[in-house]
Amino acid sequence: MSEQFDIDFYESNYTVNNQEQDYSGSGTTGSVYGSERAQIGNKPQLDAFSRPEVLSSSQPYTGQIFQPAHSSEFPSDNTYPDSFDEEPPLLEELGINFDHIWQKTLTVLNPMKPADGSIMNETDLTGPMVFCLALGATLLLVGKVHFGYVYGMSAIGCITIHALLNLMSIASVSYGCVASVLGYCLLPMVILSSYAVIFSLQGILGTLLALTIIGWCSLSASKIFTSALAMEGQQLLVAYPCALLYGLFALMTVF
Repeated sequence: MSEQFDIDFYESNYTVNNQEQDYSGSGTTGSVYGSERAQIGNKPQLDAFSRPEVLSSSQPYTGQIFQPAHSSEFPSDNTYPDSFDEEPPLLEELGINFDHIWQKTLTVLNPMKPADGSIMNETDLTGPMVFCLALGATLLLVGKVHFGYVYGMSAIGCITIHALLNLMSIASVSYGCVASVLGYCLLPMVILSSYAVIFSLQGILGTLLALTIIGWCSLSASKIFTSALAMEGQQLLVAYPCALLYGLFALMTVF
């Protein structure tokens, strides 16, 4: 049985003496590694964030805890020109000036009041958007869903009158200025549509009231255009296309 085991066992040349030699060799290697580690440990280690001049200086730290010393290398916050206090208000950045909006509204409500050309020659669309929305809302109270017609006719009318004013005047006018003036002058038409919510405009009184509102809107718009573009003596020529535009809004309100 033992002979069969000796025959089947894998034979190799590895003996106990070779194992002792390996242990002795590993010991020498460990000694070499140990000597290298000792040499590395004896070397002075520098911090990655430290500088040689900082290490060489032996000056004591004179600052307080949690209060670092002032360094002149970094500028203070007061040296920056742009600060939060010097920023303009948000409404001014958006181009919304309530004083100008109020003055434009008063100019439209009083056709006999002289218009200020410097204020009217602005691309302010805050008031026109509000008045168009108010006109569509008052028509909705009567059962007329005409928001698309209101904005569509406003856009087409602004394009047409913009082309006419550029042909009639020496100074060119922007599309935003034309849209702003026509939108502000839509305020009397909002008053007419608000009146139509309570009373009916189907009659002679309603027709006369609608004609009065059309004349009011066109007179205010032509006055503003002539003062802003220096078109002296051409107010009636400007008022005629404006009356045609506001007549469409009056037809939509009455019928």
